[in-house]
Amino acid sequence: MTDQLIAWMAVALRLLESNIGWMAWNLFLALLPLGISFWLFHRPRSRFLRWGVGFLLGITFFCGVQRYNFANLINLIRSLGTTFLDLDTIYLIGAIALTLLLMGLDIWLLRGRGSRSLGWWAGFLVFITFLPNAPYVLTDIIHLIDDIRRNYSAWIITLAIIPQYLLFMVLGFEAYVLSLIYLGDYLREQGWRKFILWAELTIHGLSAIGIYLGRFQRFNSWHIITQPDVLFSSLVNDLVAKFPLVVMVVTFVVITVLYWIMKQLSLGIMLRTRRRIASEEETSNPDTSTAGF
Repeated sequence: MTDQLIAWMAVALRLLESNIGWMAWNLFLALLPLGISFWLFHRPRSRFLRWGVGFLLGITFFCGVQRYNFANLINLIRSLGTTFLDLDTIYLIGAIALTLLLMGLDIWLLRGRGSRSLGWWAGFLVFITFLPNAPYVLTDIIHLIDDIRRNYSAWIITLAIIPQYLLFMVLGFEAYVLSLIYLGDYLREQGWRKFILWAELTIHGLSAIGIYLGRFQRFNSWHIITQPDVLFSSLVNDLVAKFPLVVMVVTFVVITVLYWIMKQLSLGIMLRTRRRIASEEETSNPDTSTAGF
C-alpha cells in the first residue's frame, strides 16, 4: 500500500510539473486585473487578501514566465504580445474604443471637474484588456479532458488531476468575480448604482467575445500587419456564421450564471468577515461606532 501511495504521488508530481507552466501563466493573467482593481476601484480592508493576491501574482509570474524563451528582446516582446489571452487585434481595438468613449463621457459630463486622470484611464484600459483572461481559465478544461484520456487510474484522476484543475479554475474565476464586485462598489460610490447590472452584463458579453477570439481563432496582435486579409475575412465570416454566435451566446450564459452564483457566495463571505471585524473592534473599544462598515 505504501509503495502504491508513493507511486501515485510521483505521478501527481509529474502531472503538476507538466502543467505548472501554462497554469501559472494563465492564472497570473487572470489575477492581474484583480490587482489593478485594488487601485482603480476598491482597496480591500483585508490585508490577507491584498498580500495574498500580491504573493500569487509574484509566484505565478515567476513560475509561468519560465515557459517562454527570453533569449533576446524580440522574443520577449513577441511572448508578451501573445499573453493578451491570445486576443486578436479586434478585441484590443474594441477595448481602446470603449475606454476612449467612457473617458470622453466622463470629461464631458463632469466638464473636467473631478474627472478621472489619464493615468486612471490607462489603468482601466489594462484592466478591461486583461479581464477576459479570468473567465478564460474555464476553457482550460480541454486540458483536463486530455489528461483524463491518458489512462491514469481512477485514484490519480480523482485525487490529483481534478483537484489541480479545480483549484486553478476556481482561483481564476474568483478573480473575475471580485474584480466586478469592486467595480460595482466603485459605481455605487459614484452614485451610479443603476448602471451596475448593465456594466456586469456588458463585461460578460465582452469576455464571451474575447474568449471565443482567444480560444478558437488564436489570432495575435501582429496579424493586423502580417495577415490583414485573413484577419478581415475571418471577422466577416464570424459575424455572419451561426457557430461563432452560438459559442459566444453559450459562453455568455455560462459566465453570467457562474458569476451570479460565485458573487452570492463571495458577498456572503465578505459580509460575515465585516461583521466579525466590527464585532472584534466593538469588543476591544465599546465607544467606537461601527456605522461605516
